Amino acid sequence: MANNKGLNQAGRAKKDEFYTQLSDIENELRHYRAHFRGKTVLCNCDDPRVSNFFHYFAYNFEALGLRRLITTCYKSQEPDLFSMNTCERAIWLEYLGDRNGNRVPDPDEIGIRPLLGDGDFRSEECVGLLRQADIVVTNPPFSLFREYLAQLIEHGKQFVIVAHQNAIHYKEVFPLFMQNRLWLGYGFPGNAGFFISKYEDVATASVHKAGMIRVSGVTWFTNLEIPKRHERFVSYRNYSPDFYPRYDNYDAIDVSKTVDIPGDYEGVMGVPITFMAKYNPEQFEIVGTSTSEMPRGAPYVNGKRIYERVLIRWRK
Repeated sequence: MANNKGLNQAGRAKKDEFYTQLSDIENELRHYRAHFRGKTVLCNCDDPRVSNFFHYFAYNFEALGLRRLITTCYKSQEPDLFSMNTCERAIWLEYLGDRNGNRVPDPDEIGIRPLLGDGDFRSEECVGLLRQADIVVTNPPFSLFREYLAQLIEHGKQFVIVAHQNAIHYKEVFPLFMQNRLWLGYGFPGNAGFFISKYEDVATASVHKAGMIRVSGVTWFTNLEIPKRHERFVSYRNYSPDFYPRYDNYDAIDVSKTVDIPGDYEGVMGVPITFMAKYNPEQFEIVGTSTSEMPRGAPYVNGKRIYERVLIRWRK
């Protein structure tokens, strides 16, 4: 069975440039179309000449009613998906829409400009482009996700970005969920994504086909309002002390599967991280995580440590 061995190896080596498939971008962004009208979109972790994010927004520029599209490239200008970013000059691209009526982003309609630095999203010139954007859409490096998200929040940007669900637990990230400043999008089929990878040494057990890597638990993070966020969770379970054990080190019951959340329990419940894909802030209050709230920083049941939990309770 495919696993996350490749992803973990990539993270340790800081090799986490995984290119998102166009089909996955289309499946997610179809839910956000109304947000893009009249807006400037920035894709600031993309090689514009091969990025499927640039492809999606450029070819849908008029249909979405965009005002402007900006993408930045880190180092490499080569139109080769598997280039190793060896060029000295980074670039940024600007597209303002179709000018000749063929509804296609032709090369002479795309402004290509050099960057002074290496195109790092943290550089002064890339931050300057960020300030000009309304919405950021990209797949940032997983190893830099904390820093990347913090920058978006600092500059008050709206965004739809790819990340691993484990990032929910980060101490810099989870408070944003509690404050309803961040939530999950619609996600990938089967809670896993197949990404185009240029690192043959990390695409081992997780290979889907040549040049691709399977990453379990990957999802979309956003702060754009979407209907999914307000879909009501329907409980088909009633509380029973025989079915829901209590934690040894915290006053709450353990719910091992989101589908088993009891509808009649008024106290605190520990649920898996996958619950966040079903979280409706009108129905549930988030108390915290087992890391932040529990002695020893983890949940224990009958002396055994179990997986980290999100602590919730029903709103009355």
